[in-house]
Amino acid sequence: HLAESGGGEVQAGGSLALSCAAPERTFSSYAVAWFRQAPGKEREFVASITWNGDGTTYADSVKGRFTIARDNDKNTAFLQLNSLKPEDTAVYYCAAKYFRSSTSLADYEYWGQGTSVTVSS
Repeated sequence: HLAESGGGEVQAGGSLALSCAAPERTFSSYAVAWFRQAPGKEREFVASITWNGDGTTYADSVKGRFTIARDNDKNTAFLQLNSLKPEDTAVYYCAAKYFRSSTSLADYEYWGQGTSVTVSS
């Protein structure tokens, strides 16, 4: 249901902009989150945004560097990654759940296939 794009390779300190496109017209009723999974590690929460965009939550590790946003008219969510570090290297997934946002992976119903981000030192 969800399709991520925008991943790639970048040097430390660089930036990337990820997008998450949803085909459903009801996208505006869903909270969206980004998770990431580094090689050999569990998938972890990165950021979430409420259904109407008026509330955001970030993991401590990305606070001040990443920004989550959404455009309900375009059924798209975004994750701006700035000041990237090698430890940000991971596959980034967007996920959606009805109405209320959450930081818990288990709460999300719909997932994308992921987009890879590699940060070199």
